[in-house]
Amino acid sequence: MDTFDSNFAHTVFFWLNNPDSQEDCKAFETSLRKFLDHSEYAKTKFIGKPPRASREVVDGSFTYSLIVTFESAEAQEAYQKEAPHLVFIEESSALWKKVIVYDSKDASL
Repeated sequence: MDTFDSNFAHTVFFWLNNPDSQEDCKAFETSLRKFLDHSEYAKTKFIGKPPRASREVVDGSFTYSLIVTFESAEAQEAYQKEAPHLVFIEESSALWKKVIVYDSKDASL
């Protein structure tokens, strides 16, 4: 993972249709890593899976999380339209049933 850029954080949670399918998980991870390896704009590139929740306030219902940071909101907008991102959506959207995105920027900016 690259150094965290606090200018703009893009956090995405994915719920796969078949979270117990090793084939689906492998296909999703392969497509996601290919996309991140070719993104011109994404800085921090963290792919996560939920740990065992130890407290009620922890939502571990998702299959994968993605945290990507950008140098600016404009870079994040460009990322949304870049070819590697669009290919990832095309390749993987049939694998998920739900996606939630949380975008945030540094509170001091």
